[in-house]
Amino acid sequence: MRRLGHHRLHGKTGGVGTKGMVAKLSIGVIVLLICTLSLLFSANIGSNREPTRPSKINVEELWESAKSGGWRPSSAPRSDWPPPTKETNGYLRVRCNGGLNQQRSAICNAVLAARIMNATLVLPELDANSFWHDDSGFQGIYDVEHFIETLKYDVKIVGKIPDVHKNGKTKKIKAFQIRPPRDAPIEWYLTTALKAMREHSAIYLTPFSHRLAEEIDNPEYQRLRCRVNYHALRFKPHIMKLSESIVDKLRSQGHFMSIHLRFEMDMLAFAGCFDIFNPEEQKILRKYRKENFADKRLIYNERRAIGKCPLTPEEVGLILRAMRFDNSTRIYLAAGELFGGERFMKPFRTLFPRLDNHSSVDPSEELSATSQGLIGSAVDYMVCLLSDIFMPTYDGPSNFANNLLGHRLYYGFRTTIRPDRKALAPIFIAREKGKRAGFEEAVRRVMLKTNFGGPHKRVSPESFYTNSWPECFCQMNPKKSSDKCPPNNVIEILDSRLESIRDPDSTSQTNSTVTGLER
Repeated sequence: MRRLGHHRLHGKTGGVGTKGMVAKLSIGVIVLLICTLSLLFSANIGSNREPTRPSKINVEELWESAKSGGWRPSSAPRSDWPPPTKETNGYLRVRCNGGLNQQRSAICNAVLAARIMNATLVLPELDANSFWHDDSGFQGIYDVEHFIETLKYDVKIVGKIPDVHKNGKTKKIKAFQIRPPRDAPIEWYLTTALKAMREHSAIYLTPFSHRLAEEIDNPEYQRLRCRVNYHALRFKPHIMKLSESIVDKLRSQGHFMSIHLRFEMDMLAFAGCFDIFNPEEQKILRKYRKENFADKRLIYNERRAIGKCPLTPEEVGLILRAMRFDNSTRIYLAAGELFGGERFMKPFRTLFPRLDNHSSVDPSEELSATSQGLIGSAVDYMVCLLSDIFMPTYDGPSNFANNLLGHRLYYGFRTTIRPDRKALAPIFIAREKGKRAGFEEAVRRVMLKTNFGGPHKRVSPESFYTNSWPECFCQMNPKKSSDKCPPNNVIEILDSRLESIRDPDSTSQTNSTVTGLER
């Protein structure tokens, strides 16, 4: 019926219909042309207006934590997570090289490696002959009892490999030494490492910096790293007391900001940042680079322009001033010996005179004696963690800054100021050439595009230790089930499962609680 009617319509109105169609098409074309011109005009007006739009950074809001978006830190298991078995596959020894925070990441990886291989972890060794030349060791820096107790649901930990007593004889187990590949995948630990462990009863992985891949497609393994980093690794009581004392003194006069001022000779030489120094200083940096780092061709006068150089102290001050922090701002500096000395610090101090470090706030004998060692670094770490705002000046290969950014995110989205050095470089270079008009506005525009400490997607090359969202966070009212917070009685569930290993008769009780954990 519909087809017949359609033909009748054309049959009755053939000529008029054609003219009507032409008229309608003409009107359509005109309307489309008007809309197109209107859009082009609006876009042109918008593009002209965009650069003059004022940038707004509210300093008062920055002193508060960033918005959480309903997320909260949580590294407890959310699925089936059995406790370590009564009998393991052997012992795992590791030697963690580098500075305090490089060692910290290595410890997290060591715990995870032990879990992967079902091994008993021997308390990690901290390399005394690398960065700090400090022989404090794990026991001198971290609370050992707390470390073992916190991880009892995850791995077995011992202070040393015990002797084997058999037939009235005592035999020592010698760990088989292996150099693990950098960023080794889980498969390497389940094959090469595990095979050697079963053959020799113990293996010794050295060096152990960056020896386990960071990106692992297993949220529970990533959450274990967070449990180690943010819960198990607690500094010894006297270090915590020193840190809290400094924070209390700083906060007694209001808010304070901490800055990791990475402007020491080793970092400048590593980054190949020579062009801002005089010929004699450049000679020193080149010599240090040649003696301490692998030979690599760098175009030194381009390093700063592509964002590969640490910010100078003056640049840090100019950024903060552009963000409208005033000269009453109290700043705690976590820094080693600055290369170039007072010549580079003077402009910064002129802008922000209220500068402190751990020695000026608490000139105790313990700190003055170890200010450049692991204890001094540990105190700096805690003060920066607890400060209202933290600003790294170089978060490239800086483990101190990267770990702190991740810890502050986990600690409640505490505000961080992360300058985009590559975007800021041409602005600073133009200023040095005399083009100062609009300088502060240009800096503000760059800073407004950065993240100030809230939850954000991790994009390479950002490290898991810098940003453990979303694996180590949860929501009470999630859109996805994988983001749901674990049950409130998760510790009771884990305790119950641990007891079932010690007392097999309690297995039935444990099985009934597993379902609760999986929910």
